[in-house]
Amino acid sequence: MILIFLSDKSLRLKLYLIIWILLGSAIATYSQEYNELTFDQLFEQLLEELEEDVDASEISERWSYYLKNPIDLNKTDGRELHDLLFLSVVQIESLLAHRKESGDFISKQELQSIIGFDLRTVQYLLPFVTVSGDMHYRDFTVKNFLKSKQEVMLRYGRLLHRAKGYSITDTARSRYLGDPNRYTVRYRLNYNDKIRLAINMDKDAGELFFKDKQRYGFDFYAASLAIRDLGKVKQLVIGDFALQIGQGLTMWNGLSFGKGSMIESSARQGIGLRQYTSLNEANFLRGVAGSLSLGKFEFTPYISYRKIDGNMEKVNDDWVISTLSTSGLHRTPTEQRYRNAIGQLVYGGNLLYSKNRFKVGGNFVATHLEGVKLLGKALENKYDFEGNLLRNASLYYNYTYRNSYFFGEIATSFDEGYAWLTGIMTSITPKFSTVLLYRDYQKNYHSFFAQSMGENSSTKNEKGLYTGLVFHPSRKIQWTAYLDVFKFPWLRYRVLAPSSGYDIMSQFSYIWYKKGQISVRFRYRVKEENTSASKNEKVFLATVNKYQLRFEYKYKLSNIWSIRSRLEGVQYLKESEQKEYGWMAYQDLFFNPKSSKIATNMRLAYFHTDSYNTRIYAFENDVLYASSFPLYYQKGWRMYNNIRYRIHRNIDLWTKISAFYYPELEKIGSGLDEIQGNIKSEVKVQLRLQF
Repeated sequence: MILIFLSDKSLRLKLYLIIWILLGSAIATYSQEYNELTFDQLFEQLLEELEEDVDASEISERWSYYLKNPIDLNKTDGRELHDLLFLSVVQIESLLAHRKESGDFISKQELQSIIGFDLRTVQYLLPFVTVSGDMHYRDFTVKNFLKSKQEVMLRYGRLLHRAKGYSITDTARSRYLGDPNRYTVRYRLNYNDKIRLAINMDKDAGELFFKDKQRYGFDFYAASLAIRDLGKVKQLVIGDFALQIGQGLTMWNGLSFGKGSMIESSARQGIGLRQYTSLNEANFLRGVAGSLSLGKFEFTPYISYRKIDGNMEKVNDDWVISTLSTSGLHRTPTEQRYRNAIGQLVYGGNLLYSKNRFKVGGNFVATHLEGVKLLGKALENKYDFEGNLLRNASLYYNYTYRNSYFFGEIATSFDEGYAWLTGIMTSITPKFSTVLLYRDYQKNYHSFFAQSMGENSSTKNEKGLYTGLVFHPSRKIQWTAYLDVFKFPWLRYRVLAPSSGYDIMSQFSYIWYKKGQISVRFRYRVKEENTSASKNEKVFLATVNKYQLRFEYKYKLSNIWSIRSRLEGVQYLKESEQKEYGWMAYQDLFFNPKSSKIATNMRLAYFHTDSYNTRIYAFENDVLYASSFPLYYQKGWRMYNNIRYRIHRNIDLWTKISAFYYPELEKIGSGLDEIQGNIKSEVKVQLRLQF
C-alpha cells in the first residue's frame, strides 16, 4: 500500500506539501497581522513613480474587496491575481502550473513551495487568498439578492483657509464659481461576487453644487453593473467600464505603472474588461461591454458614448476642437464652458486566443469626435492628431516558457504611424530575476487611450531600452535596480530639438521577518532641455542632471505600535546654471490595537528645497479609499493625524487633519489658489456603513 502511494506522483507531491506546511507554519498567523503599515508599503511601492496627487482609489478599493472576499486559489484563472498588481506574470504562471501539476491546494501555506515565491511575496499574498468551494447562481432569489453585501461611504473635505479664487466677485474675471467643500458618495453592492453594482457621486472644491449649471447636484455621476459567469458570457458590464489590453499601446483605462522599485510592473498585465469604479473623471468608457468564452477564444466587443471636456467652437459652419481637457475640474467659467462639450463615440473588439501558456490577441478600436481636432500652433505639435476619426489596431502576445515570460505588442493608427514594444522577464534562479524591454513609438502614432511603458506620459515620439533586476540572496536581503536609456526623435515641450537621456535606480533592502525593513535608494536621471537663452530660431540644449538619495526605516515596536522614518535628498543641476538642493525628513507613528475601536497614525515632516526643480513627493496615509501624495516644496513643516473609529462592527468613521506650515512666507500658492498667511490646513471626514 505504501509502495502504491509513493508511486503516484500527485500523491507524493501532496505528501511533500503537507510536510512542508507543518515545517513552515511559522507564517500561518501572518494573515491575522496584516496591519496598516504593510498595506501602505505595498500601496506606496506601486504609486511612488507617479509623482502627483492622483486618484488611486481603484487600487485600495480592489485590495479592500479581496481582503473581505479572498481569491480562491483552486478556482482562479489568474485574472484576480493580476488584479492585486504586486505579483509578476511569472509568479502567477508558476502558481497555475503548480496547481495543474500537484492538484488543488489543500492550504494557503502551499504558496511557500512555489518557485519564485519568496517570503515577502507570500506574506503580502496570504490575506488576499483562500481555499474554499464554488459559488453559484442556483440560490439566486430576489430576497437573497436584497441581502447582498452592501456598502455606503460618505466623505467630506475642505481647506480651512479661503483661497483667492473664492473672494473674486467681478464676473469678468476668472474665479471659483462654487464653494470650497468637497463631497463624495460611493455605493457598492456585491452578490456572491457574481453581480456587482457601483455608484459614484463627486463634487470637487470650487465646483457648483445644486446651483446654476449644476442644478442636479454633483459635478460627476458614475454607475456600473457587472455580471459574471453567465454561461459563455464571462462578464457583462453596463455603464462605466475599463479595458486593459495587451501592453497598453491601443487601450488601457485606469492607472498604469512603469519604472519603480517593483521591477516586474514594467510588463503590463492586461486583464481585458473590468468594471470601472474610480473617481477619475477622464480615463474610462461608458456604455456596454462583454467578454464571451468561445473555446480557446475570448471575444470582447465594446461600445461607449460619453461627453468629454474640451474647447469646441464653431468656425465657418464647422465645429472645431482646439483643446482636450482631462483634469475633471469644473470650477471656473472657462472650465465650466469646457465641461461635457464634446461627444466621443468609441467602439471596437478584442479577440484573444489562449492555449496552455501561450496567448495571442488582436484589438481594434475606433474613436469618433463630434468636432474636428485641430493641431496645436507650437512646432512640437506638428505631428499631433488632427481630424474627427481615429482608428487603431494592434496585435499582442505573451508566452511563458519555464521561468521566462515573453511579451510584446505592435500597434498602428491607420494612415499614420506605428508603435511597438517587446520584452522578456525571466527568473534565472529562484533568487535572481531580470527584465529586458525595448520600445519604439513613432512621433506620428496616435491613440486616445494608450498607456504603456515609457519616459513620456504619451505613447509617441520615444525609443528606449529598459533593463532591470531583482536579487534576493536570502529572505532578509533584496536588491532591485534598473537602467532605462531613451531618446525622443522629435521635439517636446521645453525641448525644441531631438533629445535623449537615461534613468538609473538602485535600491537595497534589509528585512526583519514580520518586524520591519530598512532600505536605501539611489536614483540618477539625465535629460536634455532648452537653455534659458534658447529661442525658436536658434535652439541650444542643456544637460539636466538630477540625483536622489533616500533612506527609509520601518519597524514594528509591538503588537500595537509601529514607526516609519524617511530621509530624502535631491540635487538638481542644469548645465551652466547653479546647483539646487532639496531635502525632506519625516517620522510616522502608527497605533493599531486589535481589540480597540480606535486606530490612528500621524506624521511630522520637515522639508527645505531651493526651487520647484528639487520638489519631493511622499505618500501619506489617508482615509479609506483615498490617496495622498503631497508636494514638499520651499521650506516648512508638514503634519497630519489620521484616525479611524469603529462605531459599530458595520459602521466606521475616519477623520484626517493635516497642515503645511511655512515660517518664512506671507502667502501660499499662486493664482486662484493663493492663500494669505503661512499655514495651509485641511480636514477630511468619512463615514462607512456596511450591511
